[in-house]
Order: sequence, then structure tokens, then C-alpha cells
Amino acid sequence: MPIKASELILNPDGSIYHLNLRPEHISDTIITVGDPDRVDSVTKHFDTIEFQTKKREFHTQTGTYKNKRITVISTGIGTDNIDIVFNELDALVNIDFDKREVKQKLTSLNIVRIGTSGSIQKEIPTDSFLISEYAAGFDSLLHFYESEHVQYPEISEALIQHLDWFKHKSRPYIVSCDQALYNKLSSSQTAQGFTATNVGFYGPQGRVLRLPVQDPKLNDKLASFNYQGKAITNLEMETAGIYGLAKLLGHKALSMNAIIANRASGTFSEDPKAIVDDLILYTLNKLTD
Repeated sequence: MPIKASELILNPDGSIYHLNLRPEHISDTIITVGDPDRVDSVTKHFDTIEFQTKKREFHTQTGTYKNKRITVISTGIGTDNIDIVFNELDALVNIDFDKREVKQKLTSLNIVRIGTSGSIQKEIPTDSFLISEYAAGFDSLLHFYESEHVQYPEISEALIQHLDWFKHKSRPYIVSCDQALYNKLSSSQTAQGFTATNVGFYGPQGRVLRLPVQDPKLNDKLASFNYQGKAITNLEMETAGIYGLAKLLGHKALSMNAIIANRASGTFSEDPKAIVDDLILYTLNKLTD
């Protein structure tokens, strides 16, 4: 049965609703960035740019780097936007827009996030690279999908007990990266990460300006959590959603983090743009090795 127009929404030009893209506009290798302006920071290194478009916070450019075709797209901040971007990217390669049917032969995308993050471990300093091997989702995104088979419930339960998790907050879920991408992009320059994906930047990450937080010791408890040698290393706002949806949809995903803050020591990078630029080049070169 064809997918209804209210579910698969297409623009008059045949492009997918939010991203404003048609299937021919994207590569099977995709770099996601949060900041729309960071798209240009990636593609300035490209040899060619064949396509670009902008709609809302979603900016997309497709081109080549060292003869490899790559698409760069901005997601904006948060897993709510990840839900839009990943479902629409998947639709572009795995749904026939004319027939409104799922294709019999499915395509698996390679998706790499390049983003910024704050460390909660003193030994992971600012201006370093971290790859998220695992991610803990403190949002509720994956709970809206049949997703238990891609989660690690034993780690979730241990985390809930360790944090004395407040019953009115969404239950944390644990997901992992694609191991092949991890092996390809890791090196002696990258720290191994277990990333906490938060639902906000201030209270959910323990920042207090004028509003008191429900658990002022949350970051300390996160930093002291350890499950069979796996310690939570850093905080950001997209990785768990990326890993969860990628696994559910049959794609490969990896999150690359430029550590621009260290919450344990209270320090912030003196030149965050430089470390992000370094991570961009590192990632591009690893993808084309």
C-alpha cells in the first residue's frame, strides 16, 4: 500500500519536505554538523561542489573531496532535529517517491557527525578529539520507536541505579556506533568515548544561571559511573539519537567530537574554531584513506 501524503510529505518539486532534497542530491557518505555555518567550513576543502540548498536550519552541499563524493548537511541542535534529518535521509535512498513504496533493495548510508562537546573527565582535555563508541540518550526519542533490540538494557539499568534517576525524567537508553566506521576513523589522536546525549544545554547539562536544577550532583555522578570499564566521557545533544535511528534504519553512524570545554576543570578552549577545523580535516582525510 502506498505511503500516505500526510506521512511522506513531498514539496511541489518532488523534494522531501524539510530537507528540500531529491534522491540525486545526496551521496552515500554523509557528514552531519549542527551549525548551518559549519557546512561551509567543511566544503571549503572540497575539490568541487555540485549541489547546494538551504531550508530552515537544514543546509546541504554535495561535492567531492579527493575524488570521493560526500554530502554535508546541518541538523541544527538536538535529537528532535535528528529525527527529521535521519528519517528524511533514509526516505531519499530507500523509498520510491513516485510509487510511495519502500524499495525492495535497501541502501545503507555512512553517516559521520562532526560536532563540539564538553568533557566531564579531567584527563580528556580541551582541544582534543573524541570518538563516541557508546552513547547514553537522556532524551526520549528512541522510546517512540520499536527499538529495544538496538539498546543495551543492562547498561541502562546500571546507569539508572548509579544516578538514582529521577522517576519523572525519560528513561536513559544506551546505543553504540558502527564498529567498522569506528575502526576506520580512530587513531592515536582520538580518545575513546561514552557520550551522554542531553535534552538541553543548560539545566539538562547541569548549568545553573537563574534556575535551580533537580539534581545538582548529576554531572559528578555521571563522571563517576563505570560499567565494566566504560566511563561516561562527555556531554552533547545529538549522538544517541544518531546512533539509535541509524541502527534502526540500517545505516552506519559515527560521532566525532571536538572537545571545546572541560566541565571537570571549568576550562573552555581558547580557539574552538581551530580545533573544529582540525577535526574536519582529520575526518575528511580518514574517510578518503
